[in-house]
Amino acid sequence: MMTTMSKAIPVSVARLRAWRVGRLWMAAGSAALLTGLVRVLGFGRSADVWVDEVYYWHIGHSVEAGGFPRYQGDLFFLHPPGFFYLEGTWERLFGWRPDVISGVYEMRLLNALLASVTVVVLVLLVARLTKSTWAAVAVGLVFALDPFVLRLNQRVLIETSMMLWLLLGYLVLLPLAERHPPARAYRRAAAGGLLFGLAVLTKDVAALITVLPLLVASVFAWPLRRRSLSLLAAGCATLPYAIYVGVVASAGHFDVFWMVKTLGIKRLLGQVQATGFNSRGSPPLSERIVEELTNFGTTYVLLALGIPALVMLLRRGGPAQRLMAIWYISAAFATAYAVLKGTLEEQVTYLLLVPTMVIVAMAAVQLHERRTKRRRAVSFPVAGMVLTLVLALAWSSVAYARSRAQPDDGYAQMRHYMIEHLPAGSPVISTSSSVDLILDDRYRIGQWLKPQDRARAKVSYLVVPWRLVEQGYSWFTPRQVHSLTRQGALLFSFNGRTYGTVAVYLLPVPPSQPPGAGNAGGGGG
Repeated sequence: MMTTMSKAIPVSVARLRAWRVGRLWMAAGSAALLTGLVRVLGFGRSADVWVDEVYYWHIGHSVEAGGFPRYQGDLFFLHPPGFFYLEGTWERLFGWRPDVISGVYEMRLLNALLASVTVVVLVLLVARLTKSTWAAVAVGLVFALDPFVLRLNQRVLIETSMMLWLLLGYLVLLPLAERHPPARAYRRAAAGGLLFGLAVLTKDVAALITVLPLLVASVFAWPLRRRSLSLLAAGCATLPYAIYVGVVASAGHFDVFWMVKTLGIKRLLGQVQATGFNSRGSPPLSERIVEELTNFGTTYVLLALGIPALVMLLRRGGPAQRLMAIWYISAAFATAYAVLKGTLEEQVTYLLLVPTMVIVAMAAVQLHERRTKRRRAVSFPVAGMVLTLVLALAWSSVAYARSRAQPDDGYAQMRHYMIEHLPAGSPVISTSSSVDLILDDRYRIGQWLKPQDRARAKVSYLVVPWRLVEQGYSWFTPRQVHSLTRQGALLFSFNGRTYGTVAVYLLPVPPSQPPGAGNAGGGGG
């Protein structure tokens, strides 16, 4: 007679479940290790310092001792404080790096850790949705190696931490979509909602892919089994942000907060186009897509597969699959609006790419199971999906190897050269705001274009990231920059993927102008 652990579960069944759980956690741990390694390995050489990274590094430092986020002493309310407090905590644990490059690299390690935890949650989520460890492993591999995900995770950007809280929320809420909701369902709904709230407290736009899907679920009374669970989760999702606004108001900063948030809403709606592909002078999105095809080809294919996957889930999916479909539709709507009218920045794609991975995995498992139930050989679509996955991983691996083989740290090398060869406090002509952020802690930065202004400031140096100049992200036109560089001598040059050629020039100082000669306009500080 079979020995039993209890009256209900035989030892063999218990061991089988334990083996499956152990295999799943082993897969999740392996995905986390791979995700962390590919982001940390050579991370100082693989992606040049981006403008937002420097901003966020400064803002994170401002909250290391508590208080509201600030930038250069001014209150910063454009984004909620969630990520900045994570940065402040990281700094308290591992110390402050006063050099801008070292400081950014330190925070990149934080995002690498957050990405590693994110892939664990993603693997567990997909395993629960599909009941397939192999599907979860495939999604974990894609997340670890996808060039676009890697590009975003390895920079000091807010979206990595926001996505972690969002995935945790969906993982907690998912059992509520099952046929028999678990005990203490309302506590689970509240916990999932609070995790969503932390995502919103990290970046406001997360409300579109957390609170909005919950409200849709409550209207249609699906996919969650009880409308009250959806409403409770949605209410809890707004709680952290409401507390944050209350604290801001009690400190007397609500007027500043409201002014900044009003501008932020106008940017989201596209009424103000200060940055992104839809802003004036920016290169067309189509041009950028073609330019990045060799890097992000697999990402584009994955995004395209999301549409047929969505159709399959809406036709044949259960409540859990529909919950993921609502998440995907909300992200697709936000992305489509950004493309057509709103502020379109690269980070928006990440909000759509992660739910796309989930629904494509679910659709692939459904298609495979349908073929298995009919006792048919592996169909062409299933074989095609497997082949696509293999090719995608191979392409991503090649792109990764190429990015590590070719250094892309032009700003870091440029700053190192200038520290060694240019005296601190030297006036330097900057052609881009990114140059300002990299150098303004050590040099006097300005936009002295006219000879009389250069003579007055005794300017001898010019820094040019040529790709930004050619794409219109510069104070000057390409013609003006070429005119300046023809007058000088090249001191330093580095060619990288992010900024093209980063160059430092030595300019002759124009002879002093007599008092009153020329126009002093166009000088810099």
